[in-house]
Amino acid sequence: MISIVVPVYNEEGNVEELARRVARIMESVEGGPEYELIFVNDGSTDGTLAALRRIARTMRQLVIVNLARNFGHQLAATAGLEAARGDAVILMDGDLQDPPELIVDFIAKWREGYDVVYAIRRSRKGERLFKRVTAGLFYRLVRRLTKVDIPLDTGDFRLMSRRVVDALAKMRERHRFLRGLVSWVGFNQIGIEYDRDARYSGTTKYPLSKMLRFAVDGVTSFSDIPLRLASLLGFVISIGSFFVGIYEVSLKLFTGYNLPGYTSTIFAILFLGGVQLIGIGILGEYIGRIYDEIKGRPLYLVAGIERATEPGTVALALDETAQPVRVRRE
Repeated sequence: MISIVVPVYNEEGNVEELARRVARIMESVEGGPEYELIFVNDGSTDGTLAALRRIARTMRQLVIVNLARNFGHQLAATAGLEAARGDAVILMDGDLQDPPELIVDFIAKWREGYDVVYAIRRSRKGERLFKRVTAGLFYRLVRRLTKVDIPLDTGDFRLMSRRVVDALAKMRERHRFLRGLVSWVGFNQIGIEYDRDARYSGTTKYPLSKMLRFAVDGVTSFSDIPLRLASLLGFVISIGSFFVGIYEVSLKLFTGYNLPGYTSTIFAILFLGGVQLIGIGILGEYIGRIYDEIKGRPLYLVAGIERATEPGTVALALDETAQPVRVRRE
């Protein structure tokens, strides 16, 4: 059985086309495996949930995981992975930039024995130069600063075997960077290059501010290098200040001349103050993550799970332990 997990947030205009293409592609897969298409509604405020329920009337493979509110893409993806029942799970975005047609290649590589098959972006259609450049810098920065070998130019679009998904379920950290976690897990992994399509409809849910936040999460989740850099910077400045102090004392002792300078003084104060604030900020990032982790709150809350059982019906469960109640939709 193959599970296809799609986190969605305000993707009303994309879900029906995505479901149609996935259904057509899965019919063409050799061996005709069973599959489930899991949409995780991450607190959408538009008509996404209504559109998904319309699809459920005619598509028995559809599963709707409706979160209690917007928890963010990475946690919504986690909710979908943990709801998946397949022997292999494919994670993809709901904007159709990740072509569902690549699923056939994913499954073929999985059948060859690979546990993770990830997609490598060869080109990115419909994106501005600034987005392409900053995305490229992001992947290379994370790769250099982290201790995990994260493939370049890869997103969350990938297939994972059941043992990889089970391993991810054991990791309960809140600030999740899934592509880093999958790399950390290991097992047999291989990449497939593809050309990323333009968004089918709607607007991106990852503006610059969220991308910066995502980059910070990626670095701090897998590396303590920023802390070491702050310490190294402080050490270098201390050495420089020591030699400057010796120079000033020598001038006073041997020449009796030491011209006080407002410019140099204010520069030193501002420079050292800036370095101290940077160091405190880096410490704050790590301490904030410790604070979030020790509270032990659930990663996400599920308002309901709806599974299509036959055309025109769905099984509804408010949580994983609740007994399904059949609801007929006219």
